[in-house]
Amino acid sequence: MLPAAFTLPALARYIASGGSPVAIAAEALRRIKAWGDPALFLARVPAEAVLARAEALAAEGKRGRPLFGLPFVVKDNIDCAGLPTTAACPDYAYQPASDSPAVARLLAAGAVLLGKVNLDQFATGLNGTRSPHGTPRNPVVPDCIPGGSSSGSATAVAAGIAAFSLGTDTAGSGRVPAMVNNIVGLKPSLGLVPTLGVVPACRSLDCISIFALAVEDAATVLEVMAGPEREDRYSRPAPAGWRAVPAPQPHWRLAAPLVEQLVFDTPADAALYEAALARAGGPVARVDIAPFLAIARRLYDGAWVAERTAALRGMVTERPGSLHPVTRGILEAGLDKRTIDAWDDLDAAAEARRLARRLFEGIDALILPTAPGTPALADLAAEPVAANSRLGTYTNFVNICDLAALAVPAGFRPDGRPFGITLVGPAFAEARLAGLGARLHASAGVGLGALGGAVPAPSAPPALAPGELPLLAIGAHMAGLPLNPQILRHGGRFLAEARTAPLYRLHDLGKRPGLVRVAEGGVAVAGEVWALPAASVGPFLAEIPPPLGFGRVTLQDGSSPLGFLCEAVGVAGMPDISATGGWRAYLATRENA
Repeated sequence: MLPAAFTLPALARYIASGGSPVAIAAEALRRIKAWGDPALFLARVPAEAVLARAEALAAEGKRGRPLFGLPFVVKDNIDCAGLPTTAACPDYAYQPASDSPAVARLLAAGAVLLGKVNLDQFATGLNGTRSPHGTPRNPVVPDCIPGGSSSGSATAVAAGIAAFSLGTDTAGSGRVPAMVNNIVGLKPSLGLVPTLGVVPACRSLDCISIFALAVEDAATVLEVMAGPEREDRYSRPAPAGWRAVPAPQPHWRLAAPLVEQLVFDTPADAALYEAALARAGGPVARVDIAPFLAIARRLYDGAWVAERTAALRGMVTERPGSLHPVTRGILEAGLDKRTIDAWDDLDAAAEARRLARRLFEGIDALILPTAPGTPALADLAAEPVAANSRLGTYTNFVNICDLAALAVPAGFRPDGRPFGITLVGPAFAEARLAGLGARLHASAGVGLGALGGAVPAPSAPPALAPGELPLLAIGAHMAGLPLNPQILRHGGRFLAEARTAPLYRLHDLGKRPGLVRVAEGGVAVAGEVWALPAASVGPFLAEIPPPLGFGRVTLQDGSSPLGFLCEAVGVAGMPDISATGGWRAYLATRENA
């Protein structure tokens, strides 16, 4: 039987039990008709073509394709061969000769395209009401905005029509709609997914984003799409060993803004945010995000406004009457920007990126409200510009600062409006954000979009992949401790907590411990096994100061991964802390002393 919620695992189980992609496609078409929102689709793949695609997939079989038979929709500023690209402006429409690289990769992975969906015109807005085709209906709270600019992309997933969708994100368009529709929104690192074939908003900041009902689904889609494109001037390769699959770990270094930097629409929104921080599972440091809020204010008042205008100069100067009034006002503002001011903005952006790099040297993720709250449609009608700007309070700086972000649901206010949080991390930190995000989503007490049902429990860390080696960390390189960024920088990811066989003694060397194998009197020492790309072992070892080094360490289960070992001479005269059972426990005793 077909599942009510089109999650990837549920549809995979359906296929594995004998279900057909044809039945999934037919059900998606039925749901489109039943939903009956004339403002959702701007162009549809004909029903017979959708079914023919599904029939062809069924005849071929899965063939290892990770998105086999999954229905999806695409924001109508992304090229899909055979369908017009309009960016919600009929006079701008053109017929692309080919799929954008992102869409082509999804189709090659077995996904089934249903059509192109509505958006704030030219991706200019965060509310979803700036389209000449009307406002897509929010399936969760119909009297509230659908969020923008990826309005149709989010509502199609929340309504259960699509298993996932593509949006774009320049200033929050892949995150705000996720919050107000109670779904997941993943904004990848700049350049990770090619933006060739995307109508630009700000070329230097644009990302293709992903909406899904669950974090792991979004991560799976990202792995399919990620990778550079030779013809795309803004694409870039991920570091060696990069993955999007959620990488959970037992301890995190987390941060939140200073209390005085938080703004909310209601006390209920504030309470849901604080509850999410409490569920994070560890101490959350308060950090000053003033530099990031400052750079965010430049987004709609300087260089990036001019960049938007440059991308659409012909429409602004030759066909202004074709533009939505609010969109026209924003784009016309870019015509008079001065180059000298643009350089001030770019210099400020460079400084903000430097400060972001420094911040993430000490934390794994910054936990933000996705937006101050979910506005009603009436709120936007009353204050179309101010209310829209408020939605971007915690999203506008992320792309400017070259960061990755994941928006997840965090609960509902008493009036039924959804609230969400966004996890922000450094570029290419998608796996770690997904690992934490999946746990926070599962513990939030929310259903899937407007469908209800249980949020999938977080998966265990993926097993060792080809090209990875296990490494036992027993000290400051463990999760949440000061040297953990070093192992992360080399592509490490947490696998499991472990203990050594009772063959070792542990000594305090100051900022780190020294593990020494002994002939007698050994104890079992607690640690963590991490997966490390084989190519990173040499460079990582080169950074380890003597008397420490790598060697084989015997674990209680009999395995012998690489691990941090110390020369016996290096622990002479240093405190023996073996009785504590491990470095983390020893640190706790020091703090309580």
